[in-house]
Amino acid sequence: MTRSLFIDRTGWIFLAIVLAVAVLVPASNLFLPAGSPFRVPDYLVPLLGKYLCFALLALSIDLIWGYCGILSLGHGAFFALGGYAMGMYLMRQIGTRGVYADPILPDFMVFLNYKELPWFWHGFDMFWFAAIMVVVVPGLLAFVFGWFAFRSRVTGVYLSIITQAMTFALMLAFFRNDMGFGGNNGLTDFKDILGYNIQSGETRAVLFLLSGLALAGGYILCRFIVSSKLGKVLVAIRDAESRTRFIGYRVENYKLAVFVISAMIAGVAGALYVPQIGIINPSEFAPAASIEMVIWVAVGGRGTLVGAALGALVVNAGKTWFTGVLPDAWLFALGLLFVLVTLFLPKGILGVITDGWQRTQRRFRSDGSVPAPVPNAAE
Repeated sequence: MTRSLFIDRTGWIFLAIVLAVAVLVPASNLFLPAGSPFRVPDYLVPLLGKYLCFALLALSIDLIWGYCGILSLGHGAFFALGGYAMGMYLMRQIGTRGVYADPILPDFMVFLNYKELPWFWHGFDMFWFAAIMVVVVPGLLAFVFGWFAFRSRVTGVYLSIITQAMTFALMLAFFRNDMGFGGNNGLTDFKDILGYNIQSGETRAVLFLLSGLALAGGYILCRFIVSSKLGKVLVAIRDAESRTRFIGYRVENYKLAVFVISAMIAGVAGALYVPQIGIINPSEFAPAASIEMVIWVAVGGRGTLVGAALGALVVNAGKTWFTGVLPDAWLFALGLLFVLVTLFLPKGILGVITDGWQRTQRRFRSDGSVPAPVPNAAE
């Protein structure tokens, strides 16, 4: 099994880097003195944690797009639903420390003259219940959507448009104050998580560590899926869906299964994202955000898993830099990046790295040297 999961060096290197970062960044922030050049500043810990959450989200998209050919332009919906589930738990922990000091109702409900807690908020005062909802709610939405879409044999651009319409509809719904999710302002002003101050350096460090572990675990899960017999069928569906159906496979069942798993992973990413950023609002449902997520995968390398995570890290780091230096030009830079990658780097950043490594190995062979094993990023 280990051989099938990590058949190349790329996966081992990726996991080693992720786990090292997950441990070293919070350790540097907590234990090194403020004047040390190796200390990670306080503001950088949640920012890097956000990047790790985005990398996990990119993995979930690459699982369905890169290996099954399902281009979802609405994966931000599953990410946001996981975030809202965690945000509801965090809001229930505020209690009398809110502006209106109501022990049950969050501040926005008191402001909007709610008389009692809506039924769907019950249970979110317990962490275990919220943790279950983080995966159940996105998974249930993906199951219902996928059941109708895949059994109707909606594919290609039509499926992409429908997923985008889904997330746009959810965005409009969550903007409404009577939905019970804070309307335009969303959920914010969090205080505690599991009794620990969410603003403390120790809590932020633990959240960062959990984000790194979740990214590593998400990669292992996705790697296991694509390396299994299920993964082989998914690739067959991606490359020749009609032939796969003709030889007897229930294509819609395979699509539905991987779509639900992908949505659950996205929900976990959203749940880890919210306590580190400190807010969740309907803008996370915006169709433009879901399109940007697809660009991460394309830039890093579709169908590689590691490349998808790498693309999320590179693009979001570039976004942070661009929005600080040239805030009005960021969207143009993102569009240009996508066009350039599509035209000149069809395999993405990881594909360029892998091709360069392979060329180096061939040169060693021509020189009579014994080359090391060549990593295969697509596996």
